[in-house]
Amino acid sequence: MRLPIQNITFILLAIILMGMLTSCLSRRRATSSVLKRENYHRKKGDILTDVSGTSGFYVSSGNLLTDYAGLLGVETSELKNEKLYRFINDWIGTPYAYGGTTKNGIDCSGFAAMLISEIYGKNLPRSSEDQANAVKRKYEGQLKEGDLVFFSFGGSSINHVGVYLHNGRFVHASTSKGVIISNLKDGWYYKSFKRAGAVK
Repeated sequence: MRLPIQNITFILLAIILMGMLTSCLSRRRATSSVLKRENYHRKKGDILTDVSGTSGFYVSSGNLLTDYAGLLGVETSELKNEKLYRFINDWIGTPYAYGGTTKNGIDCSGFAAMLISEIYGKNLPRSSEDQANAVKRKYEGQLKEGDLVFFSFGGSSINHVGVYLHNGRFVHASTSKGVIISNLKDGWYYKSFKRAGAVK
């Protein structure tokens, strides 16, 4: 049985659209942060976040470790790697761009690979799925700062990655919001959370 050309075109467009919406490597190219800074009265230094209970940013006090400890819900003394938080602070708010590796735009696997390389001196494959196969797997309760967390937004394959921080929080390049700190326990992320692990 032959399908009319309109039906074939519709099916192909639907498949392409699903892939674009669910993949970390979507071809969407953002030109600016989706959370408009002026809408949130965000000042330089404020930390972009979508953790429940925030309004889009965490207000900076001017002290880097104090700010991140407050957002992560831990004591400042628990943040052992100041270089990590300086790196995150430098990239926070960078828009998402498929295949990107610059401040003009970066994708989730590119951000994770760059962070792990610069902070921990270890190399990761480029795609989130390959990165998931290159870690020593851990249970959620074993996660430590610098571990990777992997997600599947639609389908069964891994298509998103973030870097775990503390207290359920992780940093990642969100396809809709750019580099941002999120909470693994928030429903949107938790239902798509697939695995985690330490870089070998």
